[in-house]
Amino acid sequence: MTARVLVVDDILSNVKLLEAKLTAEYFEVVTAYSGQEALERIEEHEPDIVLLDVMMPGMDGFEVCRRIKHNPKTAHVPVVMVTALDQPSDRVAGLEAGADDFLTKPVDDAALFARVRSLVRLKLMMDELRMREATGQNMGLVDPADSLIEDNLSGRILIIEDRPESVAWFKAALSPPHEISAVDAFEEAVVRVRGGDYDLIVVSLGLRGFDGLRLCSQLRSLPEGRNVPILVVVSDGERRKLNQALEMGVNDYLSRPVDRNELVARVRTQLRKKRYADRLRHNVQLSLEMAITDQLTGLHNRRYMSRHLDTLIVSARKSGKPIAFLIMDIDFFKSVNDSYGHDIGDEVLREFASRISANVRGIDLACRYGGEEFVVVMPDTDMAFACAVAERLRKSVEVNPFPVSRDPGRLNVTVSIGIAGSEGNNDSAEALLHRADQALYRAKREGRNRVIADAA
Repeated sequence: MTARVLVVDDILSNVKLLEAKLTAEYFEVVTAYSGQEALERIEEHEPDIVLLDVMMPGMDGFEVCRRIKHNPKTAHVPVVMVTALDQPSDRVAGLEAGADDFLTKPVDDAALFARVRSLVRLKLMMDELRMREATGQNMGLVDPADSLIEDNLSGRILIIEDRPESVAWFKAALSPPHEISAVDAFEEAVVRVRGGDYDLIVVSLGLRGFDGLRLCSQLRSLPEGRNVPILVVVSDGERRKLNQALEMGVNDYLSRPVDRNELVARVRTQLRKKRYADRLRHNVQLSLEMAITDQLTGLHNRRYMSRHLDTLIVSARKSGKPIAFLIMDIDFFKSVNDSYGHDIGDEVLREFASRISANVRGIDLACRYGGEEFVVVMPDTDMAFACAVAERLRKSVEVNPFPVSRDPGRLNVTVSIGIAGSEGNNDSAEALLHRADQALYRAKREGRNRVIADAA
């Protein structure tokens, strides 16, 4: 894995040492020698991670980190404080400023490379989500997710620890505001994560009954655990275990003895990141749905129907089962818009879409084709059954006036429907659509408010 690393320190020798180590591992290195220069370099070079000295004249590392994390353009960039400060209060101050981790000078090479790779890997996954969300924004489908800055967080946290006194301490430190559960067995932990909808998992790597690293690996392989942050607790002398944990995708760690304030700060950081990632995933999913959905009626749109119909035609050729295609047009819809306004016309379209959905099966594909035209694709359906469904829908529209929000309160509406069926191995989606459209044209020509089946 390669990445662009911004190294920030006011001492030239410190910068050159880190630059040499990282370059030897094939990282691209950008350097800065002050806080202000670091902020300029971030804007210019868009690094994947920042290694930031704390003790700098003018603007110290805490302030630089705070500015990075409060800028929506850079808030997602991980920041690692590289410092001689080693007190829990110093780490808490950095975490409060938004730092993702700390490396103590002199920097251990294994710890440096493991932490950089871990944080870069997590950032790249976040970048992919942000890029997909940006596509949805550019298409006008979704609003941007909120920033990473969020206060008053609470979440469901699972503690995996087999020392009762440690479990009690974690519960006292984290609740309230968090909802805490605890388990001490491998299988029970897996079962809980599969069904627990947790926001954070805390795993002790000093478990006596089973291998905590193997559990972390198992949790990461579960679909339900793939996106849940994992925070491991390690003891002195477990550097190898910690590096392995970071390589397999663990998000963060705490060293024993655990400082309560540092625990609270790291938990808050992980929950904030998860909330942001969840909103990104939600927006990406929403944009995908909206790209294939008609926003007015909630039915699928013409683009989706065209792609799906091609797939169904191919499937029908292989199986030999028929497909029926219904195309529907609301009669005299223009007069509704002209007489009552386009807002009432929209209400009529939404009500018609609702009646279509109520009269077709779950396997049928209902779409708004455009304007006042709608289609239903009915797989594994012969013409007789399709005609019966179409006639039922036609009567539902004719007999039950459509409710509207202004006078006269209800409108009498009718619909014309044309039907065509698939015709063997040489048939195509375009031909099927053309035959159904011709049948609809006949229904209109012969007086509207009727169902006409293709005679071919």
